[in-house]
Amino acid sequence: MPKVDVYNTKKKKVGEIDLAESIFGTDVKEHLFYTAVRYQMAAKRAGTHATKGRSDVAGGGRKPYRQKGTGRARQGTISAVQYRGGGVVHGPHNRSHAHKLPKKVRRAALKSALSRRTEENALTVFDAFNMKEIKTKDFAAVMTKFKFEELLLVLAEQDENVAKSARNIPGVKVLPVAGLNVYDILDHKNLALTQSAVEAVVARLGE
Repeated sequence: MPKVDVYNTKKKKVGEIDLAESIFGTDVKEHLFYTAVRYQMAAKRAGTHATKGRSDVAGGGRKPYRQKGTGRARQGTISAVQYRGGGVVHGPHNRSHAHKLPKKVRRAALKSALSRRTEENALTVFDAFNMKEIKTKDFAAVMTKFKFEELLLVLAEQDENVAKSARNIPGVKVLPVAGLNVYDILDHKNLALTQSAVEAVVARLGE
């Protein structure tokens, strides 16, 4: 069972915590990272790219010229695909790129990502992370003390003061446990959770 130190925001050790082996110490299955990230990125795609087919192009209601006697190939409409300004053959249309991924696979990928950061000693646990006011300078001071270049901070619940204090710092993101995902864990070199967030993660993953 992984055991990590618990710090306050002044980098003073205030205790230790045992992390669930099945969540923070499981075997890392790297192939799940690709599957989970692809699933997330596909769901984010707008899917608004589109082209007009021959039935969507304005005009072309009559033949451009008579069928016979011109010496040219017969044509039925100027909206045909071979004409400039005509329709597009097999072009893209509005659609959702999202696809399904089994819940067990999503959970396994998330556990692997958490375990990866734990085995890399890139996981920090805070006893709490509260800010009385919105102040980027105070958040940046915590980053400096812990020598974080990039950080994904996970809180048990959304905290506007903390989130807004961090939003202008490059490479930093604050999420509630409900929004914890594989992509953001892998996208940040360091992961930090509060003690209450650790408990919420365990509850979320059903342990």
